[in-house]
Amino acid sequence: MIKKELKQLGIEAISKGTSTGNEWFANGNSLHSFSPVDGLEIGEVISTTKEDYEHVVETAISAQKHWASIPAPKRGEIIRQFGEKLREQKPALGKLVSYEMGKSYQEGMGEVQEMIDICDFAVGISRQLYGNTIHSERPSHRMYDQYHPLGVVGIISAFNFPVAVWSWNTALALVCGDVVIWKGSEKTPLCSIACQRMLGEILHENQLPEGISSIITGDLNAGKWLSEDKRIPLISATGSTKMGKQVASTVASRLGKSLLELGGNNAIIVTPDADLHMTLIGAVFGAVGTAGQRCTSTRRLIIHESIYESVKESITAAYRQLKIGNPLNEENHMGPLIDKKAVDMYNQAISKIEEQGGILLTESGPINGDSNQSGCYVKPVIAEVQNHFEIVQTETFAPILYLIKYKGGVEDAISLQNSVVQGLSSAIMTNNLREAELFLSHAGSDCGIANVNIGTSGAEIGGAFGGEKETGGGRESGSDAWKIYMRRQTNTINYSTSLPLAQGISFNFNSK
Repeated sequence: MIKKELKQLGIEAISKGTSTGNEWFANGNSLHSFSPVDGLEIGEVISTTKEDYEHVVETAISAQKHWASIPAPKRGEIIRQFGEKLREQKPALGKLVSYEMGKSYQEGMGEVQEMIDICDFAVGISRQLYGNTIHSERPSHRMYDQYHPLGVVGIISAFNFPVAVWSWNTALALVCGDVVIWKGSEKTPLCSIACQRMLGEILHENQLPEGISSIITGDLNAGKWLSEDKRIPLISATGSTKMGKQVASTVASRLGKSLLELGGNNAIIVTPDADLHMTLIGAVFGAVGTAGQRCTSTRRLIIHESIYESVKESITAAYRQLKIGNPLNEENHMGPLIDKKAVDMYNQAISKIEEQGGILLTESGPINGDSNQSGCYVKPVIAEVQNHFEIVQTETFAPILYLIKYKGGVEDAISLQNSVVQGLSSAIMTNNLREAELFLSHAGSDCGIANVNIGTSGAEIGGAFGGEKETGGGRESGSDAWKIYMRRQTNTINYSTSLPLAQGISFNFNSK
């Protein structure tokens, strides 16, 4: 189905899954990439061996010394060229993302646009790696702080955004003077290979050494190699909370740094002052976009009792209009789940909803018929529940939307929203200024992202992306997220002829 795009992206029927830039290695076992769109095999990828991994790390360490010596604006120029390459390959890469992961073609194109946007952002940052000038308490002294590259950055990314999250980390890490080693999801290995080929070509054309951008391919063991490696000062990991806790523990045990982007259990609060048309658009896209497999997907709709029945009627009617099918067909609103294991998790969640007292408002289960050749297409579900249900407190990576009724003021809704262990994205739909400001105050949402009159899903790269509590506390992409990829240093310069001590300490002795 995408033979032309695979050829355009340089992907072979059997691809090497280990690279230091423009050089590729093939010494491990085979991984097979199957599309959830139609169940067909897209290609075979040779995984990384431990020996390959060691070569990758040593090459990266060597390359970083050269890369860090290049002025930051010149590093930014390389990222600018990569952004231009992405513009050229956007349709092909967007289609591969859609076909290998299962999200709609529009969302696949949007993910590549995120890559382009972060490249543009990183180019600007390459001229803004600012430190601060600090006034010293000692005469004829100057203080300032500055930022230096960390070294090698390990990136572990998930299947749901198989290219964008890597680019968030890579674009910023590279302009900061770091080099990167990427372990992409074993469920979407061809997306990783396509990205590495593009960036590798840019690096090679600019006569830069191997090791500035590397990839490894494999299962969780490849991720463990990165997490356990003392030579890698920062691990950026995106995925489940369970995975994140393992990475955090491993990296902390060697006193490394972690940047964690983990699970979400995101809610939209709908108050009596909400614009219900806008609410409907935000909630439906948030719940079914990427088949509910975004970390920012809308899981809970917390609705005031005075408008609950009206919202319930509107959203169930909207669900009846949804078209589910091949995501490359732009008439369809929702594609498949990533694999049959995800379908099993969806089915288990449906059973638990009913066992715990929830009421299904729409049909559930797999899609029947010839269109579901992969066995990965399911019906999006709306369920009436209580917020305290165990299944509601758990993130299920599937298109399941929970309707929850609240009474009283917006404070009650905020309390319900915050009473989960995750803290990624949140939203309130209201035209009441006081409600909006309370939601954004210290007494409001406890999430890393808090929106007013837009949904929980669809963050822009200009803002720092991440969340609190079991979401991990990391921040990627915009704002000053670049600082995580650097080490901070405080400098004091004495340009006097004496040596006064800080805090007025006197330390007299005959130094002659």
